[in-house]
Amino acid sequence: MNTVTVNAYAKINLTLDVVGRRENGYHDVRMIMQSLELCDKVTVTLKSDGISLKNSVPYLPVGEKNLAWRACSLFFEETGIKGGADIYIEKNIPVSAGLAGGSSDAAAVLEALNALTGTPLTLEKLMEIGLKLGADVPFCLFKKTALAEGLGEKLTSLKPLKKSIICLAKPDYSVNTASVYKEYDSKRNYMHPDTEGAIEAIADNDLKLLGKRMYNVLEEVTGEKYSVIGEIKSIMYDNGSVGAMMSGSGPSVFGFFENEADAVRAKEEIHKLCSFCTVTKTLDI
Repeated sequence: MNTVTVNAYAKINLTLDVVGRRENGYHDVRMIMQSLELCDKVTVTLKSDGISLKNSVPYLPVGEKNLAWRACSLFFEETGIKGGADIYIEKNIPVSAGLAGGSSDAAAVLEALNALTGTPLTLEKLMEIGLKLGADVPFCLFKKTALAEGLGEKLTSLKPLKKSIICLAKPDYSVNTASVYKEYDSKRNYMHPDTEGAIEAIADNDLKLLGKRMYNVLEEVTGEKYSVIGEIKSIMYDNGSVGAMMSGSGPSVFGFFENEADAVRAKEEIHKLCSFCTVTKTLDI
């Protein structure tokens, strides 16, 4: 076997709290993370040397500026294995959306190369390598419902969230994560999520209670600038969502639904506001 295709799953935050700021400017967070069935498809083929990358979205970088390319290079560097790879990414996760699409692609490359080279690395070692690429990469390898702390790399497995219907929308613009955190720092007067309460709701499989306890402190920043975030949430609630929230630094918004018909109805209405909106489910593996 010299070719393998790996699913690179999108992630959402069910809560997101900023609990500190380090001297180097990075932020300590405490948040619940969840993978979705929505995914990119990453195909990796081993070759003797060199790295080539292609993807289905023409405007994305295909060299060292691409996180998946860097993941490939780092894998060979860390393992000492001689070789290279051709990588093809079929993009289904919106770009710059707060859904960890780039991080998940990088995680998929690490996972694929590990499988193709005889599994020389444990999951823990892969996650250690992934952290060198970005704080979301370890979770994208982990793929389970988790409490994330530190920079987002300290993961504690939670009881898996039952498979749930999600309507997911990405407004037709992108936000700069660093700018969002900078503005958050300048205000410091936000509410904080009931993370422990959300964990209890997940453990009890109580989707309605989880919806009430979801909160993202960064939504106050991004949502203040872009009213469409609130408009999308209102449409979701009007169509039966039991909880809706922005993911990450935004601008993507997701909502939980108890039946698919309501989610599809919300999707059709949200399409009037933004081009990307889909119905998916939480990942259960």
